[in-house]
Amino acid sequence: MDGPDTMHETEHWQHGRLVAGVDEVGRGPLAGPVVAAAVVLDPECIPPGLNDSKKLSAKRRARLAGWLWECAEVGLGWASVEEIDEINILQASLLAMHRALTDLPRPPGHVLVDGRFLPPQLTCPATPLIGGDGRSVSIAAASIVAKTWRDRHMRDLAQHHPGYGWETNAGYGSKSHREALRNLGVTPHHRRSFKPVHNILWQEKSASH
Repeated sequence: MDGPDTMHETEHWQHGRLVAGVDEVGRGPLAGPVVAAAVVLDPECIPPGLNDSKKLSAKRRARLAGWLWECAEVGLGWASVEEIDEINILQASLLAMHRALTDLPRPPGHVLVDGRFLPPQLTCPATPLIGGDGRSVSIAAASIVAKTWRDRHMRDLAQHHPGYGWETNAGYGSKSHREALRNLGVTPHHRRSFKPVHNILWQEKSASH
């Protein structure tokens, strides 16, 4: 199988149910929010070439995201760095997914969620799909929307906090990002509960005593 298909959507579409695919991006980075998207595809207007966003070039992702904003129903949600530090990254990811679903223009009749956990307070039946962004076109669409939005957001943040390379590493812990953390210190956009950031703060605290 070379990418997602409509197998998980078809039965619901045949019964006239709106199907939302949900995915999040940004669980691993040391900086920035975790972002989720919910996408309800129109069965008559599915952009060709939908796939797990990680398998697409940035140019292709951007083109598909533009197409999805035009011909699908899209909801966005995110959880802040403060929320990630307070409730942990898994709970923050699920919260972002919940917010993305509530941001949809119409409530879906069924939700397909990437991963094994379902977001809280769902108002309709849902199916968790491990590796869903490579199996369901709706989840693949959500992964593309979430990633393009988050990458753009990190590029914007990079303008205000130069030197960390967020415009290219999107906040992930690349070698240059970790070096910048040591040399430039921790910004308000860094996740303090993540070990590399926590360790630097602890070292700074120890040095100041």
